[in-house]
Amino acid sequence: MAILIPSTGDANNPGFGVYVHWPFCLSKCPYCDFNSHVRATAIDEPRFLAAFRSEIAHRAALTPGRTVNSIFFGGGTPSLMKPETVAGLLEAIAAHWSVAPDAEITLEANPTSVEAERFRGYRSAGVNRVSMGIQALNDADLKMLGRLHSVEEAMRALDVAASTFDRHTFDLIYARPEQSVASWRAELSEGLRRAGEHISLYQLTIEPDTMFEKLFQAGKLQMPDADHSRALWDVTQELTTKAGMPAYEVSNHAKPGAESRHNLIYWRYGEYAGVGPGAHGRILTNRGRIAQATERHPEMWLTVVESDGHGLIEDTPLSESEQGDEFLLMGLRLSEGIDPARFEAISGRALEEDRIVSLIGDGMVERTASGRLRVTQDGFPVLDAVVADLAA
Repeated sequence: MAILIPSTGDANNPGFGVYVHWPFCLSKCPYCDFNSHVRATAIDEPRFLAAFRSEIAHRAALTPGRTVNSIFFGGGTPSLMKPETVAGLLEAIAAHWSVAPDAEITLEANPTSVEAERFRGYRSAGVNRVSMGIQALNDADLKMLGRLHSVEEAMRALDVAASTFDRHTFDLIYARPEQSVASWRAELSEGLRRAGEHISLYQLTIEPDTMFEKLFQAGKLQMPDADHSRALWDVTQELTTKAGMPAYEVSNHAKPGAESRHNLIYWRYGEYAGVGPGAHGRILTNRGRIAQATERHPEMWLTVVESDGHGLIEDTPLSESEQGDEFLLMGLRLSEGIDPARFEAISGRALEEDRIVSLIGDGMVERTASGRLRVTQDGFPVLDAVVADLAA
């Protein structure tokens, strides 16, 4: 089987990315199900950096000849890393792959860990985009969400980010308990006034094994019903479109050309190597498209990498059917939709025309002039059902 190695950044050739997972946080937010950990003692960053270098070398050996279009430091809270650690990681990536001159290099940050000097250090290391986890623009809801910063701190941090990096973005969470449509309209309006070229807006969901799940099951956390959530969604689309930052993905909004390149690699079903505790990856080898995942526990990952040179606990070829399902699940999140011909090339089967016609008739999907298939505004709130129908 021929292995197609994407090298560009369009919808059918998404490119190659590297995801670096830094798993440590100052505290665990009650809604968060990410692989994040709190430690009472200082992290041995030189030791972790050495292990990251080993994993980078291991993934590079599996993906020779790639050009890196995007590097993303996620977490956890990557802005807790010293700039020297970030520089060492970027140097290791550049030592094993070619890095495109215009590569997007993003680092996630929380307002509680923002210092101007540290941010200048990240910029000097090579980071050119920062993503801020602000989450709410009122102090009461920040406290409810378990955030350690105030709105005032968040705005100061955003000012530092905007003055240091060419590109920046931040996250807000909506559909929070007791959040009215009017209050969200006012909050989002303020957020859009402070946004640059990109903003991420996530509806709060109850994730398994989180503190919010326990509170929800105990009846101590009231979530918006479906109608109220839809009203909040509609306001979100209205205001972001008016601000010139329409949704290019379910939860992400940007001015044309300012979309997150790294996330586009995921959603366009590109190829990415994941390194660090709990990182996931999808790479192309002579075994086909491989799903990879690493040991989640940071200290266990560290020990395994020091012993074996990598922390992989999953390294599994995906069947054509599995690839097709993933392609639909990711690609239909995008406003640009998917190319049915690419789905057929990946999955070995065509989408069923009668299902497409039925969904078009229900107003859930539409065909573009170029033949792409995309979800409509009415379809996005029930995206999971649309994907399941097409994949069946």
